[in-house]
Amino acid sequence: MKPVERVLEKPLECPVPHNKRYKWWAWLKQLGFWGFMFFLIKGVVLYILLPYLIAKGF
Repeated sequence: MKPVERVLEKPLECPVPHNKRYKWWAWLKQLGFWGFMFFLIKGVVLYILLPYLIAKGF
C-alpha cells in the first residue's frame, strides 16, 4: 500500500495567539516608573545591602 501524503490547506500559524504575545510588555507599562523603582530598590536592599551589613556584623 502506498502512503498517502496530506496537503495542508492553510499555512502554519504561530501557536501563541496574537493577543497573548505581548502581554508582558503591557504588564511592564502598567508597572510604571514608581513600580520599577520599588522593585529596583527592593532588589538592591535584599541582595546587596543586607548581605553586606550582615557580613560587617551590623
